[in-house]
Amino acid sequence: MKRFSLLLALVLVGSLLFAASEPKFDPLPAPVSNSAITSVKVNGDVLLFSFMGMGASKTWDAVSNSAYSLNTSDGKWTEVRSVPGAIGRVGAAAAGVREQAFLLGGFVVDAQGGENAISSVEVYDPINRKWYRVPDVPVPVADAVVGVYHDRYIYLISGWSKADAVRAVQIYDVEKEKWLQGTNIPGEPVFGHAGTIVGDTIIYVDGARKNPSGGQPKYITLADCWMGRIDHKDPTRIEWTKLPDHPGTARFHIAAGGSDKDDTVYFSGGSQNAYNYKGVGENGEPAEPSALTFAFNLRTSKWEPVNENTPHPTLDSRHILATPEKLVIIGGMEKGQVTARVIELPKVAKAR
Repeated sequence: MKRFSLLLALVLVGSLLFAASEPKFDPLPAPVSNSAITSVKVNGDVLLFSFMGMGASKTWDAVSNSAYSLNTSDGKWTEVRSVPGAIGRVGAAAAGVREQAFLLGGFVVDAQGGENAISSVEVYDPINRKWYRVPDVPVPVADAVVGVYHDRYIYLISGWSKADAVRAVQIYDVEKEKWLQGTNIPGEPVFGHAGTIVGDTIIYVDGARKNPSGGQPKYITLADCWMGRIDHKDPTRIEWTKLPDHPGTARFHIAAGGSDKDDTVYFSGGSQNAYNYKGVGENGEPAEPSALTFAFNLRTSKWEPVNENTPHPTLDSRHILATPEKLVIIGGMEKGQVTARVIELPKVAKAR
């Protein structure tokens, strides 16, 4: 009995210590949706960044160029130097490479509600706390999927450009500071789709496109799931394969993130209806976020449900941070309201 009691005590202590290693994350300092979110490993610490995005009032002048950083070792946010420029952007992409955070593209909103995709690329150096510029994206895009390969190449996959979505896969070589052209996506060009890169594999799903009938609604969601294998010898060559449909319906602006440790890409939230930067669909009603969280397991090549009733579901959260034990979803919109909430979900997946 004494031996059993000692073993139980050790298990409880170990569980408490492990739980303490993953602190609870504080809410963002301010509500924000459709911000550019990424994680960067610096001197052994994992830093989480939220750049720009739409503020609580959801008006054109509520788009912010603020920047926040969270150290995952303590779960606390701090405000860092704002993104350069007089105005902020929404729908930008962010990627962490070589201890730096890259901020790519996105669109600006004018007083009349017009949306203009831009091509600028800024880089934040968290060690020296400075911003600097690198070569612009050749084709300006917003609401694109972003992923990192070999801690050197940043992939921007499809996305909205000046007048429509594009099929382009644009690759930035951080080492040589130049842009490359990858194998175009074979499916419909989309924007607001979701995905990332795990290992040498791109996974992306859904998004929106122009209504091919030319009628209303002007934009519709698209049920489309793709896997791209990156050639080990030539990072511009991608072998694309169509995947079966994921659990649930096609959605717009799902949050996504990958885990190399799990060989898994995670997805959560989003809406069945395409909507504008205010979170309003073409029917004039606020878009409803989905409560479904699911994953694609690269080891089994199967879709897996994670949580069919995700608490506080969101759209426009964009990114999922996968820690060893949980999934972290930052900001976004909850039923029409911009939130500062940080959702933490257990990483429990049941095979489909």
